[in-house]
Amino acid sequence: MFFLAKVCACGEYVLGLVEAILDAIGVDPDSSGGLQVLPHGYWYNLLYSTVVLLLCLVVCLVGAHIYSRTVFVILVLITISLLSIFISSIIVKPREFFITHHGSGNQTAHFNASYTGFNASTLRNNLGPVYSLDYSTNTVMSYASVFAVLFTSCTGIMAGANMSGDLKNPSIAIPKGTITAVIYAFIIYVLLFILVGATCDRSLLINDYGFLHKINIWPPFVTVGVCCTALSAAMCSMIGASRILHALALDDLFGLPLAPATITSKSGNPWVAVLYTWGLVQCVVFAGQLNAIASLVTVFYLLTYAAVDLACLALELASAPNFRSPTSSWGYISQALIFHQVSRILQRWIQNQTCSLPNRSAFFLVKVRKYLLMLDVRKDHVKFWRPQVLLMVANPRSSCQLIQFVNQLKKGGLFVLGHVQLGDLDILPSDPVQQQYNFWLRLVDKLGVKAFVDLTLSPSVRQGTQHLLRITGLGGMKPNTLILGFYDSCTPEDFFLQDSAFCDSSMRRATEDELNFGVDLPSLQAHFPPVRHIESPRWLSPEEYVGILSDAIKMSKNVCLARYFFQLEGEGKDSKVDGSERTIDVWPLNLLQPCSREYQDVCSLFLLQMACVLNMSNKWRRAQMRIFLNVETESNDQGWVVNEETFRELLRKLRIRASIKIVPWDSVLKHHVHLNEEPPQALSEDFLCAVNRMLTDHSSQAAVRFLYLPRPPAHHSQSQQYLSHVEAVTNSLGPTLLIHGVMPVTYTEL
Repeated sequence: MFFLAKVCACGEYVLGLVEAILDAIGVDPDSSGGLQVLPHGYWYNLLYSTVVLLLCLVVCLVGAHIYSRTVFVILVLITISLLSIFISSIIVKPREFFITHHGSGNQTAHFNASYTGFNASTLRNNLGPVYSLDYSTNTVMSYASVFAVLFTSCTGIMAGANMSGDLKNPSIAIPKGTITAVIYAFIIYVLLFILVGATCDRSLLINDYGFLHKINIWPPFVTVGVCCTALSAAMCSMIGASRILHALALDDLFGLPLAPATITSKSGNPWVAVLYTWGLVQCVVFAGQLNAIASLVTVFYLLTYAAVDLACLALELASAPNFRSPTSSWGYISQALIFHQVSRILQRWIQNQTCSLPNRSAFFLVKVRKYLLMLDVRKDHVKFWRPQVLLMVANPRSSCQLIQFVNQLKKGGLFVLGHVQLGDLDILPSDPVQQQYNFWLRLVDKLGVKAFVDLTLSPSVRQGTQHLLRITGLGGMKPNTLILGFYDSCTPEDFFLQDSAFCDSSMRRATEDELNFGVDLPSLQAHFPPVRHIESPRWLSPEEYVGILSDAIKMSKNVCLARYFFQLEGEGKDSKVDGSERTIDVWPLNLLQPCSREYQDVCSLFLLQMACVLNMSNKWRRAQMRIFLNVETESNDQGWVVNEETFRELLRKLRIRASIKIVPWDSVLKHHVHLNEEPPQALSEDFLCAVNRMLTDHSSQAAVRFLYLPRPPAHHSQSQQYLSHVEAVTNSLGPTLLIHGVMPVTYTEL
């Protein structure tokens, strides 16, 4: 539709240019003055249009760079023409005109018209709609036909998008240029409407479309302005249409008929697509009159804008985190919409379960089944990626803040609370897990989070986590990210004693019709054991904990370790926090491997994406995001300057709004000793303390920190060392999320 709109618009602009030329130098038997060279007539008009179109073809074949170099000159000439019109309205005295129109056969119509200068009566008489005969097409005008003619003069809003491939920095140039052009054109049009409405009577306006020539201090000013405007618009439309056709051919949407349109010159100019476009525009100019095709152009453009708006609306409704990124690969927006629809239906089903309405529950399950079958994992695309989280919870009493935080981090994706009950079903009379679901679901209700619950029985936490990673979810809704609490000796706090939702008074205030499915507050509190003390035995060893991380990475799952989230405040469902006083700090460099200076590997980009997703949630959308780049300023190598600019360009492409902080860490690196022994030796305590001190100095006031989590060691004998390194670096930092990403989640190709 956009291509056809551009083709028809190009033909319209060419016809408009021919009309302007004929008004200026065309042969008029009823006129005795002026330069009269070109004869009138349908075939003559077609000849002139063909010549103009050939000129546009030559420019487009040579390349868009010629057009772009002349645009500024054209803008200056148009501005001079507009200034002459405004000045003429003040200088030119009132005058009378005698207008003659030759109809079919020998019929001739004569009209008296006048230019009154600025006159309140003239403006008042021109305010109301009085539709009359269009002398160029011999049809009576209407609101629709007038709108169609006017609308085609406002269709340049996507001209910059057409030439995105020829722009150096399209993501910045297109919005800035488009908004500036729209504001400029709007102001000019409004001023022109007021000017002509207050100075020209209706007879002049409807019987002479070239009336601006007659009331100008020097008529060639208007001729030059109209010619430049029409010629510029025609060339822009032809260039834009050829680029659109070239893109359609590359995407193989129409197969063999458009296959030649993929051919380009050495400079990248799609010259075959230009020839296609020229041929179609030549067919359009057979219409002969501008007003005859204005309605067709308007319809195509309106359909195009509706389609673009619908596509943007679909992406917005799908809540795709990457919608902020300038992406262009196809993907399947239907998959994102289906995922979003499944999530909403499942959430409504959970609410319905609470209300105990079996008929509606069955209805929702039927809809869920339908959409899950439509959610095809083979159509997954990075554009529509979102976190689908499995959060492993040992004891909810100490994990409620983390559960509420992850609820903000999921961005409309799947959120599952996982728990492993240690035991062996062979020696048990029944499955003890089944009786626990109501307690966990009641917990979800009390916390006000949108999460599912999945419990399993296993001889070890590691095996149970493997089970949940494999079987949790259904169809295309399966976890892609595993989040664990941190393995340390810190004594956790009991959230049940702090939150008013778990107090007896809050339960007494509940309405009588609130259903708890047999789980009242005392039962809920009694079900979950007290928080762990220092003397309490651990459920898993360091080797098993690190093994869980390794298992998840082998299964292509992203891994996050959450530490100190019991200190995070303002995540409750009744909290009024909007994030305006919060800061999100991101450290994308692997601080435990200083030799690695890569800021754009998969893990670093995943780190940025997760921070950005959090920044888009309700309680964090107004938080400030800061990204810290570690550089060696004392070395002779100044490559860090180039890396900084490269990273800033990456953020612009990804449309991540964040401030970049440069952190020299030469004083930290001097504590690092390069060893080539196998297995690698432990990092020095001085180095770990220096890294921790650097993080504390720069991120002590942050609400949450995102750090690069190194890949777990391959051998279990290094698990304790691995954990001690991570623990030392994050000691006393506050809420921190250590992340190791394994899947690409950003897309920057245009």
